[in-house]
Amino acid sequence: MKGLKYQLKNICRDKMCILSFLLPVLVGLAINLLSGVSFSSLSEPVFYIIENDISFDTIEWLQTNGSVTAFSDISSLKNAVNDPATQGIGVLEDGDGIKTLLSGDELQINTVIGNTLPHLYAQRDNAALSQITVIPATDNSDSLKSLLIVITLVTAMFMGCTFNAMNMIVEKEDGILLINQVLPMTKRYYIVQKVSLGFVGGILSAVLTACICMKITASGVLSLLLLIVLSAFMASLVGLFIGCFSSGLMAGIMYIKIVMILFLAPPILFYLIVPSDSVLYSLSYLLPSSATFYGLMNLINGHSEGIGINLVVLMVHCIIWLLLFFVIKYGKNKKVFT
Repeated sequence: MKGLKYQLKNICRDKMCILSFLLPVLVGLAINLLSGVSFSSLSEPVFYIIENDISFDTIEWLQTNGSVTAFSDISSLKNAVNDPATQGIGVLEDGDGIKTLLSGDELQINTVIGNTLPHLYAQRDNAALSQITVIPATDNSDSLKSLLIVITLVTAMFMGCTFNAMNMIVEKEDGILLINQVLPMTKRYYIVQKVSLGFVGGILSAVLTACICMKITASGVLSLLLLIVLSAFMASLVGLFIGCFSSGLMAGIMYIKIVMILFLAPPILFYLIVPSDSVLYSLSYLLPSSATFYGLMNLINGHSEGIGINLVVLMVHCIIWLLLFFVIKYGKNKKVFT
């Protein structure tokens, strides 16, 4: 117990560990504040017009395709179009039709819209005769917001990696590791002592973040808790490996950065690009964070019945990495486990 108190005292002095714990929670608060914002609406085209230059019917047609902002003169309109911070498309009357103004630095999608808008306007009567079926989106269908929530939760779950790694590195630099080597410390106690702090910290960070920014049904609470516990334990084990093999503080920070990139980037790419029934998608489970990421996406999308495979994969990872740590650490330094 005294060992855990000493580790907690060291962690509280480390700003990096404190930020690692608080950052996901703060990001979760930011996402929660944006709960009333539809991220899909952020990509809506913006059209700039001149007051009293375009007919009311044309303005109504533009509003069905995006938002409309009026300016007092052509100079103000051109300045707004050329502003690098905006993605607006200038629209001017051109006889019976319209013409558009582009700055040349727009996104590709806005360039295409600006180039085709006059033709679409000319064919608007024919388009009105077409049958259009609108499928309304559900309240929780904003995929970008869901993706941000899952990335934040995965980051929170794997914060125990930073806790444990920094704790072991500090012990090396302070000479405490030399003391541990001569103490009558069993393997079980050493593992429990090193895993506990990062494990509990990761769980608390993930639970707080989930409570803030994630809405989940009662049937999915148990699955979420199991996912958090297994992921936090896995992260703590990874932190032990980093702490063991890091020669100093800078090397440890570098390893932590590399691990976080490997744990976050591949699952996102596989989820967005690779089909779920492909072999490559199945191979992505070699990374423990993939099971966490896919499980959270299933939960947040209401597919809690498909989370079983993710929990099994995480459990297998935990067992393998724990046994691997015993083998490496026991073979490397037997004095720690006398």
